[in-house]
Amino acid sequence: MKTSRLRLRYLFDRYYSKTATPQERDELFAVINAGASDEELSLLIRQAWDDLKPDAALFNNDKPNQMLSNILGAEGLGKQAKNRNNIFLWGKIAAAAIMLVVLTFGVYNYLHPKKAAQQPQIVKVKRPHNDALPGGNKAVLTLANGKTIVLDNAENGTLAKEGTTLVKKTTDGQVIYNTNALAGAEAAPTINTISTPRGGQYQVVLPDGTQVWLNSASSLTFPTRFTGKSRQVEITGEAYFEVTKNTLMPFKVKTNRADIEVLGTHFNVMAYNDEATMKTTLLEGAVSITSGSFSARLKPGQQAQIKSSGQNKIINDVDVNDETAWKNGIFQFREVGIDAILRQAARWYDVQVTYSGKVPDKVFTGRISRNVKASVLLDILKYTGVNLKIEGNKIIVL
Repeated sequence: MKTSRLRLRYLFDRYYSKTATPQERDELFAVINAGASDEELSLLIRQAWDDLKPDAALFNNDKPNQMLSNILGAEGLGKQAKNRNNIFLWGKIAAAAIMLVVLTFGVYNYLHPKKAAQQPQIVKVKRPHNDALPGGNKAVLTLANGKTIVLDNAENGTLAKEGTTLVKKTTDGQVIYNTNALAGAEAAPTINTISTPRGGQYQVVLPDGTQVWLNSASSLTFPTRFTGKSRQVEITGEAYFEVTKNTLMPFKVKTNRADIEVLGTHFNVMAYNDEATMKTTLLEGAVSITSGSFSARLKPGQQAQIKSSGQNKIINDVDVNDETAWKNGIFQFREVGIDAILRQAARWYDVQVTYSGKVPDKVFTGRISRNVKASVLLDILKYTGVNLKIEGNKIIVL
């Protein structure tokens, strides 16, 4: 018998506010398992998510419960994917997933987060048995003299003095380069590198005020002070840029496959060596990209794809949220193969992926928080018919 809309809303509200009796909780889970009210339950979950007013900075660890509860909410993804008979992580599976997250981490703490006096430091935690913990704010700063500073363990405040530039770590976990902070004659700029390990991410503010977010297994090399006619940096892996505008000094990004030039703009670059396609996605402003004989000028919503095979092209009307979801603590996929999903998972959870058989020929559309353990992501993939498991530091596709 189908549960009435009013009864379902009552049960969901009671559970969501952590006032449900054991009997009401069991009744709600029975509805989820039956699958008869998936559409209404999905609507309730989306409404609960839309009511959130997240105000924390990106990569802020003060509210992990909020990010974990943001496991759903891609209204625009579902209908399109279902119409194409793709596997969409929604309905009963996704409803059960969000209930699992809320059960584990507590609705009350999620709705009433306590403001911490200081952002907690990321510490090395022993890997769970046959599971993997999500990554966090972890990176290493390499100074011009070769000295390395583990940023997740470093104290807040001044980390180093590079000429007339002070390198500081802020209370919210950023590294900031304060140019001309020291008195005296300006020294020649030196070169620094910030590298994130697998399972790491970090944010840095460059000497010109440009903000850069680094994804896991990435690096950013840059001068401690910009001089001359351009501002040049080099990246590996993936990074999101919000470039400070300076018409007299263009900002240039060098990767292993292409050169990108901008004046002031927001864009994402994905240039991992283990990915067949380098992607540059423009959110705001304009960028020029050059790779060998290929060159193009992007407009907002466009993406340049530089392929290792040399078949380069421009994609119009890209959903930029798909490309930048990682920066907001989300895995987000739109018609993506299992191999591409697991490459992202491997970098974020610091695991290896092996295939004991043929790579499943399926595509997936959906999203889930990056703050869940690897087993939660894999369990959702299992619901779609992919057989896999975790053993030690490996994800094995059977």
